Amino acid sequence: MCYSARIIADYRKYVRMFGAQLSIKEFVDLFWHRRADAGLRIPKAMEAPFLDATAGDEAQIRSSIEGFIADQKYRYEEELFKQRARLSAAQRKLAVKPTKGAAESERIATSKIEWSLGKLNDLRRTEPLDRDARIFPGWYALVMIEEEGQRVVKPMRYQCRPAGKPAFYDTKYPGTYNARRDNLTGFWKEQFGHTHGVMLATAFFENVARHKSEHRDLGPGEEEENLVLEFPPRPEQEMLVACLWSRWSAEGQPDLLSFAAITDEPPAEVAAAGHDRCIVPLRRENLDAWLRPDPRNLEAQFAIIDDRERPYYEHRMAA
Repeated sequence: MCYSARIIADYRKYVRMFGAQLSIKEFVDLFWHRRADAGLRIPKAMEAPFLDATAGDEAQIRSSIEGFIADQKYRYEEELFKQRARLSAAQRKLAVKPTKGAAESERIATSKIEWSLGKLNDLRRTEPLDRDARIFPGWYALVMIEEEGQRVVKPMRYQCRPAGKPAFYDTKYPGTYNARRDNLTGFWKEQFGHTHGVMLATAFFENVARHKSEHRDLGPGEEEENLVLEFPPRPEQEMLVACLWSRWSAEGQPDLLSFAAITDEPPAEVAAAGHDRCIVPLRRENLDAWLRPDPRNLEAQFAIIDDRERPYYEHRMAA
């Protein structure tokens, strides 16, 4: 399963490279709804292109981002104040009589103070970092689709909830951020051949068991240890990751745009690193045919998947 990716999060790159348009309404709605639901996870790099906007819908997005940052700043400062008071109280108790409870309270308060300061520093930070463009299941990313003959960039959640399904699908099927090639005409039959998209990514990340990565069995009494490996393509490139997407609607709730990345059997170097799946990077010359699928000719879509780019994937421990 491709559980994480480092994406191109600046919509202007899609505009320059592919002549795509920005579906501005969905961006306005997403950033506005995040003010009320901090659980909507948007990578910092997706905010950056709007921070210098001065007019129109993009200025409205900037206002929503600034409001969200102010809300978060207040939340972390409030937590910081509470934990500093807790730390002071614990230290006063320890000065009189050391107890296990006071020591534990001191430890927890110290940890939460560090966490709050880290969050505040990250809110204030303006210099970009690689992790600003990294997404995980449930996070939003840019996905390019085609509407009425025009390439369009929309913000979509990286975990697909198929149209018509109940909201509890998110918990019943938590792995729907990936769509296996061998299940495209099964679980994904309403999307495959109908709603295709692409996401630009520069690397993907996988959870791998250490013993598998080291090509050995678990030793006697050894517990399985998880490693997070980063797989950047070589030569360096912006991969057109094949995706399926859906628009989910329900009465009284905002529409949800969501997507899944297609995965297939891994190339030899990914399998050798201990993982059994890999994303599908499309060839650019196949982009139009992928974005305009014919549901009556699914074999043509499978042919596009098979005729993918074949970079070599290095692997390294993720930072």
